[in-house]
Amino acid sequence: MKIGVIADDFTGATDIASFLVLNGLKTVQMCGVTPDTPAPDAEAVVISHKSRSCPVADAIAETQASLQWLLQHGAQQIYFKYCSTFDSSKEGNIGPVADALMETLGEKFTIFSPALPVNGRTVYKGYLFVGDVLLEESGMRNHPITPMTDSSLVRLVEMQSKGKCGVVTLETIRQGAQAVKAKIAELKANGYSYAILDAVDESDLVVQGEALKDMRLVTGGSGLAIGLARQVAEPNSDSKQAQSLGYPQGKQAVVFSGSCSVMTNKQVAFYQQQAAAKMVDVDQLMATNDLKAFVKEYVAFYQEHAQDQNAPLIYATANPDDLKRIQNQYGVAASSHAVENFFAQLSKDLYQAGVRRFIIAGGETSSIVTKSLEVAGFYIGPAIAPGVPWVRSVNNDISLTLKSGNFGQEDFFLKAQQEFPV
Repeated sequence: MKIGVIADDFTGATDIASFLVLNGLKTVQMCGVTPDTPAPDAEAVVISHKSRSCPVADAIAETQASLQWLLQHGAQQIYFKYCSTFDSSKEGNIGPVADALMETLGEKFTIFSPALPVNGRTVYKGYLFVGDVLLEESGMRNHPITPMTDSSLVRLVEMQSKGKCGVVTLETIRQGAQAVKAKIAELKANGYSYAILDAVDESDLVVQGEALKDMRLVTGGSGLAIGLARQVAEPNSDSKQAQSLGYPQGKQAVVFSGSCSVMTNKQVAFYQQQAAAKMVDVDQLMATNDLKAFVKEYVAFYQEHAQDQNAPLIYATANPDDLKRIQNQYGVAASSHAVENFFAQLSKDLYQAGVRRFIIAGGETSSIVTKSLEVAGFYIGPAIAPGVPWVRSVNNDISLTLKSGNFGQEDFFLKAQQEFPV
């Protein structure tokens, strides 16, 4: 196993798995592991968690268990994967998890590289940009769980972590891998524990991959995987053959949307003009004492439109004002938990009704649906959009696409079906 990835959510896991496959590594994504879980036949293994917003101690415990499994099975490099928008709070979980991994591995230094230029996430002078605005000026400022109000990765890392953080600037990156290595050595010698790496296009990630290929522990978004995979993949690797394992199967499809991101709101609005759509009535959901009966209404809606040209959409996506009202009225945790339980029950009922393709927007929704359908892991298939592949369950007949909230263009839900017809 050349690279072992510990991802802090499900959509982020499929995101990085997709880039590893596209750049030549035979990759399998696993939905958690236990000490006796056998290792798959793969050059890279991505273990997905739901640890982005859970209590810090729980996030550390989950990732440490996965780390021990990866070490047991000979992973040469450990990669802690988080979102390219560095979703976290003042307390963590990115910094504390990185510190815990460093301590277990006996490492005194690691890097943070969240950049993913193909999706508009760039880092310059240690500041994170989303498109052409700073992180704090993007839609992430209003994220319901991890609002990002600071764009300085140095401040964010030092706020959460135990050590000092420096920057490997774009100027150094553009001088090549040896210059990057020299800067890292300089920072280590001067008592720094971490470095932020600048990147504004894919060539910068390729340089990073060359410079970091022998580093025991790296952390980042999915972009760094592009450079690392190209360094360690076999010369004649066939990414298309690897992707064929994850090609979607089955005919009946449904679209779920639980994300309230800016892009997902646009995607839902666009798709409502193309297909039957039904919004989850959160007020009724919070009031019901019989979740199964509540879900039956949505199963009936699906069955009414199952033979439509485009798959029906069931969504809990809300605009910022509606989301704020819901959270103020019911509480963030309670409303989120209720929506997750709704999609968990709905996914099981729709599977019984014959659905085999689940197109899902939102990390929390993706996680709960995957668990509810008892998916043990995925083969990674072809990408619908950068970082969003089709995946196929390794243990049943389910195919999914797990889309991070802000990924994809407005026509994403339609594009998934047009490129891979249902």
